[in-house]
Amino acid sequence: MILLKPELKNLLKQVKTPLTPQRRELIIKAFEFAEKSHQGQKRKSGEDYFKHCIATANILASIGMGSKTIAAGLLHDVPEDTPITLTEIKKEFGEDIHNLVEGITKLGKIKLKETKEEYLIENLRKMFLAMAADIRVVIIKLADRLHNMRTLEFNPPEKRPRIARETMEIYVPIADRLGIGEIKAELEDLSFKFIDPKNYRMVKKLRDDYYKEGEKFNNQAIRELEKEIRGRKIKIAKIYGRAKNLRSLFLKLEKREMDIGRIYDLIAIRIIVPNCF
Repeated sequence: MILLKPELKNLLKQVKTPLTPQRRELIIKAFEFAEKSHQGQKRKSGEDYFKHCIATANILASIGMGSKTIAAGLLHDVPEDTPITLTEIKKEFGEDIHNLVEGITKLGKIKLKETKEEYLIENLRKMFLAMAADIRVVIIKLADRLHNMRTLEFNPPEKRPRIARETMEIYVPIADRLGIGEIKAELEDLSFKFIDPKNYRMVKKLRDDYYKEGEKFNNQAIRELEKEIRGRKIKIAKIYGRAKNLRSLFLKLEKREMDIGRIYDLIAIRIIVPNCF
């Protein structure tokens, strides 16, 4: 029996799509190939570079992407940062994964220049989407950017606001258009943290304090809703409470004289069912 590394076991557990033996083997092969390719490389944080590839793949697995997309997430920086070429990727993993990795490399060249002109920023978003012949390329790039934003504090202080603004202007709207709400909200809040740290801290404290007060009521409401729904023989895939994301909350507070008592959707309950019909 082959013993798998804990990080690989964890990744395989997170995969939400049906995991046939062939798909499982593909992820294992991509994991081992990328790990070997990045051996000895470090990130600005000092951790092994391959940790970033694992984190990107975990994000993709968590939002329900398939084995080829997860494999491409593991391999996405191999041609850019190692001696391994795209031709070798194609030979090892086939044309589909080669095309995904090549697309990610191309998208990585798009950078936001200093401009406040909305039409120029919108053109850049359109170019970003148009350059990706396969939408999976964009989703991998979003996962890549999300982990980079989670570790942005390890970048030089003078670079952080530019990267955060690029994320807010390009990546957040694209995640929103694709309907990937979890990634959109986290990217937005992480960008907010580095673009406007003072207001970020203020809003976070307001929300956290308010959420603590409402948590007991929220949990009780979830229990009662769940009981009522199950009593009607409706299957529930998931039911949970969520706090409004910080950037969205700040924009609402600005319109309501910074009075959190006038925000009526600070805590929401989300009910997910297997079938809406």
